[in-house]
Amino acid sequence: MHVLIPTSLHSYTHRAWVEAGGATLDEMLSDLDRQYPGIRFRMIDEQGRMRPHIRFFINGGQSFDLSHALRPTDQLLIVQALSGG
Repeated sequence: MHVLIPTSLHSYTHRAWVEAGGATLDEMLSDLDRQYPGIRFRMIDEQGRMRPHIRFFINGGQSFDLSHALRPTDQLLIVQALSGG
C-alpha cells in the first residue's frame, strides 16, 4: 500500500511516499520498521500505544486502532502534529 511519511521522518525513508504491506496497521508499521529500522518507535511508544503527536489516516478516515484491518489498495497518511509558540 502507499504510505505518506511526514517530513520529520524523511531521515528514515529519504522520500515522502513509500510502499509497505500488512493485514493490519500494526503489521504495516512493523513492515515499515523492517525496511526503515527505528521508524516505528517514532510513532509507537514502549507500551505499544500510538504516540500522542502522531495520527494515522486510512483512505481519508482517522484510525486510533493498531488492529485496524488494511487492504493492499489502501492509502495511509501518517501525520505528525506540530507545536510551538
